[in-house]
Amino acid sequence: MLPRRFHRLRAVLDRRQPDLTVLLDQVHKPHNLSAVLRSCDAAGVFEAHAVAPERPVVRPARAISRGTGKWVHVVRHETVEAACDHLEAAGFRIWAAHPRDGGEGAAVDYREVDYTGPTAILLGQEKDGVSAPALARAHGCVAVPMEGMVTSLNVSVAAALVLYEARRQRQCAGLYDGGSRLPEEVYRQTLFEWAYPQLAALCLDRGVEYPELGEDGELLGDVPRG
Repeated sequence: MLPRRFHRLRAVLDRRQPDLTVLLDQVHKPHNLSAVLRSCDAAGVFEAHAVAPERPVVRPARAISRGTGKWVHVVRHETVEAACDHLEAAGFRIWAAHPRDGGEGAAVDYREVDYTGPTAILLGQEKDGVSAPALARAHGCVAVPMEGMVTSLNVSVAAALVLYEARRQRQCAGLYDGGSRLPEEVYRQTLFEWAYPQLAALCLDRGVEYPELGEDGELLGDVPRG
């Protein structure tokens, strides 16, 4: 591990947002999943969530994600209710990216929502959008104003727009400054896994703790051998 690379990893991890996430409701297409995760990485999302009970979460398309799956962990949930329970227990407000028209619960302009608190952006599948059970659990809906004949955007495009508005607001609020906002142990484990992924896998396989790291990413203490 070169010191320059290690300090780059630390700088990125220092800006990760533990209270900004996306919840993917049956988004299966690898191209779209990869593009959403790439936007998550760019906006500083630490962890994403996905509901996919019928099959495992699809591996991101390599050409699109360029390794993004390595930097943004995806937590799988069996049902949208379980995912929402998990997020609400952690204090998240869930905003569905869904163009609901008229009356109570109508979608608001995505730029009018405050994303500086714990926020989960709910995104639906490519064909039908956010499911009815997921909408029932959302705290509200946001939409991107559109002037053309089409009524919705590709899920990855919608994700990028909302995430970058969240990033803009959080940057103005100073949430990317002042060091890591992650719990210390989570930070330490994640940094080691980013810096030494193969060694981390070996440690997990053998049930041993990760070695400590020096200021420039050097390994300290005993290192397990493969």
